[in-house]
Amino acid sequence: MTGTRTRLAHTSQLEAEELSAVRGLLDGAFDGDFGEEDFEHALGGMHALVYRGGELLAHGSVVQRRVVHAGRALRCGYVEAVAVRADARRRGLGGAVMAALEDVIGRAYVLGALSASDEGAALYGGRGWSVWRGRIGALSPGGPVRLPEEEGSTYVWAPDGSLPAPAEALWFDWRDGDVL
Repeated sequence: MTGTRTRLAHTSQLEAEELSAVRGLLDGAFDGDFGEEDFEHALGGMHALVYRGGELLAHGSVVQRRVVHAGRALRCGYVEAVAVRADARRRGLGGAVMAALEDVIGRAYVLGALSASDEGAALYGGRGWSVWRGRIGALSPGGPVRLPEEEGSTYVWAPDGSLPAPAEALWFDWRDGDVL
């Protein structure tokens, strides 16, 4: 979209007004179905923010998570809170957000992962992200918990193209809201 600029910043570099604008964008993009735990998951990492003038049009973040695969703990860049304002969709802004986040993942992580909505799946698949064909789980305070509801909607991407084998599960570190 002409006249836009993408800003990449760590959560610690965002002013309160910017965080408020991000929260408002996410509430609108997800029709009010983006809870406090969801917002918390999006903080503490790098944010890609797309502006036109002073207006925030799109956002996404990547945060560090540990994922255990085949007995090995991998440094994973987990993509969160990707959203484009309704009146700015289908203009490449989601792709601009993902390009910035993929650059971060490529420079800092072994693996990228995300949980896609039905609406977002085409964006990720079109960028070379693959649906994880194996099991998904979380390492909860009570021990490992399988998350079958995440299977089929979790996408992975490796900067060097070498994805882990799906014969072994991906066990993500636990966060509030992940395990009921």
